[in-house]
Amino acid sequence: MLAYSLANVVSALFNLYEIIIIVWCIMSWIPRRPGSVFADVGAVLDKLVVPYVNVFRRFIPPLGGIDFSPVFAVLALSILEMLAIRLIALLL
Repeated sequence: MLAYSLANVVSALFNLYEIIIIVWCIMSWIPRRPGSVFADVGAVLDKLVVPYVNVFRRFIPPLGGIDFSPVFAVLALSILEMLAIRLIALLL
């Protein structure tokens, strides 16, 4: 029972971060006005997402002006989520 609950919490956290990355990507297409709430939300998302996505940007250069590193970041999160849940199942 504890393993199931812990696995659900871990899965929810990974899914939340994946959603944050997707929202950050969508917001990057929209111009931000300095001082607006939208710009403030974008700044918070930048601080949450950019350090993680930069890990992938080192290895995956933009192709044709399109940055694919967020796609690989989400894929890596999905793989890490599966591994973490299996590890929880093994340990508990």
